[in-house]
Order: sequence, then structure tokens, then C-alpha cells
Amino acid sequence: MHRSGLKTFVAAAVPLVTAAAALFAAPAAQAAVHPAAANAGPGFPAHYAAPYAELWNSPSAMAQAEAATGDKYYTLAFVIGSSSGGCQATFNGDTSISDSGWTSAINTLRASGGDVIASFGGASGTELAEACTSVSSLEAQYKSVIDTLNLTRVDLDVEGSTLDDTAANDRRNQALAALQQSYAAAGKTLSVDYTLPVDTTGLESDALSLLNNAKSHSLTVNLVNIMTMDYGPNEEMGQAAVSAAQGLHTQLGQIWTSKTSAQLWAMEGNTPMIGVNDSSNEVFGTADATTLENFAAANGIQELSYWSLGRDHSCGSGQDSEDNCSGVSQSAYQFTSTFNAVTGTSGGGGGTQPTGPISGYGGKCVDVASASSADGAAVQLYTCNGTTAQSWTVGTDSTLRALGKCMDVTSAGTANGTQVQLWDCNGSGSQVWQKGTGGELVNPQSGKCLDATGPSSADGTRLQIWTCTGAANQQWTLPS
Repeated sequence: MHRSGLKTFVAAAVPLVTAAAALFAAPAAQAAVHPAAANAGPGFPAHYAAPYAELWNSPSAMAQAEAATGDKYYTLAFVIGSSSGGCQATFNGDTSISDSGWTSAINTLRASGGDVIASFGGASGTELAEACTSVSSLEAQYKSVIDTLNLTRVDLDVEGSTLDDTAANDRRNQALAALQQSYAAAGKTLSVDYTLPVDTTGLESDALSLLNNAKSHSLTVNLVNIMTMDYGPNEEMGQAAVSAAQGLHTQLGQIWTSKTSAQLWAMEGNTPMIGVNDSSNEVFGTADATTLENFAAANGIQELSYWSLGRDHSCGSGQDSEDNCSGVSQSAYQFTSTFNAVTGTSGGGGGTQPTGPISGYGGKCVDVASASSADGAAVQLYTCNGTTAQSWTVGTDSTLRALGKCMDVTSAGTANGTQVQLWDCNGSGSQVWQKGTGGELVNPQSGKCLDATGPSSADGTRLQIWTCTGAANQQWTLPS
């Protein structure tokens, strides 16, 4: 089932091209070669938050959010065909790509060390690959936008009926592959991202077909960003976003078979709709944002985003949560601040922290039983298998994080034999682990060491805390 996605609630702002307008549309416009309107940007770190900034709102929105949160990266939504018809790229269907207000806002952001991604598509208006009916005309329009805005990153938001337009999908992938090659020949990088609808188990068949088509045209896809929203049934939205990301990880590995698990995680982006979704029974709250950020940081997900910047505040009297606010209790820019932690600038484990397996007694790995992210899930020894249940991030706050949660001493116990579990990260002493000089992992609150019960190296051996002895069942190798 296709999701309504990122722009359904602004359909009135972008009139659809009528049949008559389409019939009498002007011939496809070819992009003129002219100097860039925007200054060059610094690019993007390995992990970052880039919320969608609506191009029908004020260009000052990015600077205001940066001043409030420190977040320096934004996704411009959306570049689509002109509402007047024809093959012509515009902001929101009615604004020139070289609009002075947006050019100034982009230059200001870049001067402070930030950058932007231009997103083509969305759920409303005319998607450019459908407006431009030849590869050459589409390529020219993409190039015009990229050169005018001095972009190194583009995002293709493909959803709804557009996702099933196989001719447009093929045309888009051919045009982007040709641009990547021509820019590479000129010494410039063009990173291409796809934003696609998802259910809680991963991408549906039409989205997978689009990605396989991209691969067939030798298009290098930097990122697959999933819209973790509007599933239909009532969902626990933070965990649903995590589940969708886990499903995507498997699917990406089936397409890009030579990539490592870490490389596949680094190909992922995750974009919920904050607050009340289009399906009003689905609510992505502030706690869900923390759950998703923790998971992203622990697994090395490249991008966190959300729909949308103009909604990142609570609703005032008479405000409509679809367009202007989140519909949940929050402080201003709370979602931006939470997601910005994935860059490592303000906690959350930090996407740039060491991530990988923790190996120990008998050559086995520290493992979350059944890959469960539920509070209280057992932490155990198990044969090393490279799964997310064995992928731990060493946090700057001395936590050990997996599946979006923290390794925790049950009930903050201090007695020998107290078992270790997975639990929501809460900043308590029961979740602090320090590396000892002999390879031990010491929990300072209890003064005890992480210990394989028994000692045994059998699969399923529970981990516990015990008086530090220096024995082999208390020696651990962390990711570096």
C-alpha cells in the first residue's frame, strides 16, 4: 500500500496540472548554462540530521532552527515541475530555482558550515521525471538545479502513483547516472539519495524495483531514506521506525551484495512524520524520536530527517497540526535537537563513535537475545554472526548501545550475579561501563565487572556482574 507521504497535506499549495494545461504545455525547456546563484557548500559529515524545510515557508526557517539547535543541515522540499506545465524545474511549482531569498538563506547556512540537499518530488505536484519525457531534457533540468544551487547532494522523493511509473523511473535513473559520470569527469561528486515509502518490514516491491533499475544503469545510490510514517494500522511509532530500518538493511544487502553490514547501515536514512501523522491514530512523539536517534547512532545510520521543520513546535490556539505544528506536547525544535545528536555533537552515542562486535570468552560475541529491543532483553554470549544484535556502539558517555538501547545492570543491582540486560538509555550509573587495564569492563556504580556466568562459553550464556578477578570470562575486546 502506498503511503500518502511527505506532501499530501499541502496539495492545495501546489495545483495539479489539468488535462488541458498538459495538452497545451510549452515544449520541454532546456537548462541554460549560467553561473551558480549559490556559493559552494562544505558538504556533509558521515552522520547528520537534515529535516525537510518546506519551500513554501520563509527561507529564514533554516537559520532560526540552526540558532536554536545547532543543526546545520536541511533538505529543501520540494523541486517539482512548474504548475504551468512543461519540463521546467521550480521550487514548489511556482518559484524560481534562483529565488534570491532562498539563495541568500543557503549562502548564510553554508557560511556557518552547513549545507543543503535538494529534494525532487514529494506527494503533490508534477514530479520532474514525469514532466520531462526524454532523458536528455530531464538531465538538463537536474543539471540546472544542481549548478544553480551548487549542490553535491540530491534527493529523489518518489511515492504514490509516481513510484509505479516504470518509464519515469527508468528515465530518472538514466539521467542521474549520466550526470554522475559527467560531474565525475569534471572532478565533482554528485551523491544521489532515494526517499521511498516503507512498511514496518521494509520496502515494498515497487521501491525495490526502482533501486534495482538504478543499479542496472550504474547509478551510485548514496542513501535510501525511508518514510517511516502513515502505515495505516496503529503502531508504536519509534519501534516501527526501527523495525523498518532493520528490514531495509536486509533488503539493501540483497541488492548491493558486496557491501559490509556497516556499509549497508551507512546507506540508510530514516524520516518519520513528527507528532500526529496523516493517519491520526499514529503519533510519533518525543520519546519515539529518542528511540530512533539511539538506534541510528548505535548502528551508524547516515541520515535522520523528519517531516517537517515548520511543524517542530507545539500547536497554538486554532493551529492545524497537519500543516503548522506537531500536535504533541513539546518544546520548540525539540525533534530537531534530538535528531541532531546523531552527529555526535550533543550526546546520543554519536554516529561517529566506534561500532561493532564485542568479543569475549571462548571467542563468542556479546549478543542481545533474539535481537529484541524490548526493555529487559537478555544480554548473552553467542557465536559471532555480524547481526545487529551484536553491533555495539561505544558512547562518548561510556554507555554500550545496541538496537537503540543501552547495556544495563538489572535494577541498578550491585550484588554478584546480578544479570545484565538491554534497557532504554537513561543516563544512570547502571549503564556506565569503563574499560579496565586488563580488558575488563567495569561498572563503576557497583564496582563489579562484566562476567560470563559459569564460566561458560556456550551459546546463550547470560552475562552478569561479578567481583573483578581478571579471569578470561571477564576479558572483552571492544570495537575500535
